[in-house]
Amino acid sequence: MPRAAVLALLLASATACANDIPDADWSRGLLPENITTQSDWIANLWNGAWIAALATGAVVIFLIVWACLFHRKRRAKAELPPQVRYNLPIEMLYTLVPLVMVSVFFFFTARDSRALEAMSPNPDVKVKVEAFQWSWRFTTTVNGKTLKPVVGQPVSDYLKGPQLVLPVNKKVEFDLESPDVIHSFWVPAFVFKRDVIPGIPEGNKGRRFQIDTLNKPNVYAGRCAELCGVDHSRMLFSVKLVSQAEWDQYIATQTGSAQ
Repeated sequence: MPRAAVLALLLASATACANDIPDADWSRGLLPENITTQSDWIANLWNGAWIAALATGAVVIFLIVWACLFHRKRRAKAELPPQVRYNLPIEMLYTLVPLVMVSVFFFFTARDSRALEAMSPNPDVKVKVEAFQWSWRFTTTVNGKTLKPVVGQPVSDYLKGPQLVLPVNKKVEFDLESPDVIHSFWVPAFVFKRDVIPGIPEGNKGRRFQIDTLNKPNVYAGRCAELCGVDHSRMLFSVKLVSQAEWDQYIATQTGSAQ
């Protein structure tokens, strides 16, 4: 009974965390709607890892049940079941199968990680993201023009926080910076997050990444995913993906010098 209670508590806690994920798409295994090309890669890698894990678990469970049913000690017999020792084919099987599995996992993970870290020398939009206790400052540069920075403050609703506007079907580069402690820039619809670590010099690849936006105009939630202080839970923002016409209008009204 105590075990059942603990299990129920764990399930309730996990469910509460999952419900808190903005833009969650329950039909896709708790993953949110993908709005970037890179998020599709991550989702495919995630789903593939789950399929491989379930297949491996099914094989292991089958072997356990098979051994329990057909190789258990019988009451009528006092002797132990036959013991297998120094069987070279079985030992090679035990070694080669896990090696092949790990190699396959490593290949796909390394391939997708390399693609995610690829950087174009000429992104369409550049965004400097400054994370501070406890909000965000977004400074966007497009075609050599710097838009007016968007600065926020702690809020309880991401729609009331600072809003980053981006165009659809464009390559966007993010440059992350923090003046105080470690934060984490997370937009669930990117299916990707990156820590914002203070002290990393400007231009370092470790603080930059790029995405290719899809044609899915909407407002998406964002937040800090690293416990950073008393108002960490209120460090919310939003990303608004807009059509090209709306983007051109936004640029016309927001162009100015960074404050």
